[in-house]
Amino acid sequence: MSNFLAVDTSSKYLTVLACKDGRSMIEHLPECAMRHSRILMGEIDKVLSSLDLRPSECDFFAAVTGPGSFTGIRIGVSTVKGFAVACGKPAFGVTSFDLLAYNIKDMRPFGVVIDAMRGYYYYAGYSPEGRMTQAPCYLPAAEVEGMGVPLYGFEELPLPQYTRMKVEDCLFNAVCAARMGERNGLHALYVRKSQAEENADARP
Repeated sequence: MSNFLAVDTSSKYLTVLACKDGRSMIEHLPECAMRHSRILMGEIDKVLSSLDLRPSECDFFAAVTGPGSFTGIRIGVSTVKGFAVACGKPAFGVTSFDLLAYNIKDMRPFGVVIDAMRGYYYYAGYSPEGRMTQAPCYLPAAEVEGMGVPLYGFEELPLPQYTRMKVEDCLFNAVCAARMGERNGLHALYVRKSQAEENADARP
């Protein structure tokens, strides 16, 4: 079993997970929007200390790369990159879609949805085996509802055939699965432009 540190700052919550010699420790704060930069290092220190794990003892580092909060994603990715460079260890990313998909057991094709606000969603489609069949996209609610497949996410969403999962329970399986399979690069996944970029494009 590998030793590792993983963080998820992609939404209003914060999850920090550490694993050492088959033992794991997780800290999850469900409501900390706009505070990730202030509290992340304290939560990392807490989980590492609880396992008597030093960053240099980690075999790798991981972060959830989005889509989600543009600022939150940057904080998590940059923090993990910092640990990886300082310790000379590898680092990789897990998308917000795969974070959930790696934990879904469904015999049917399914979709993963993340609230993008203003009646839109980030969506990705998967086969029953968990292989992505539709690339991440930015869709209005009507198109997501028209997919006709079971939907999974981690928020309260007004969608048909929707199941809400506990995101804090998903990080361990997702990191382990990504570690064993084809890893995503450690770079932010932005499915659409940020509000600031959209506003800039709209200026004459």
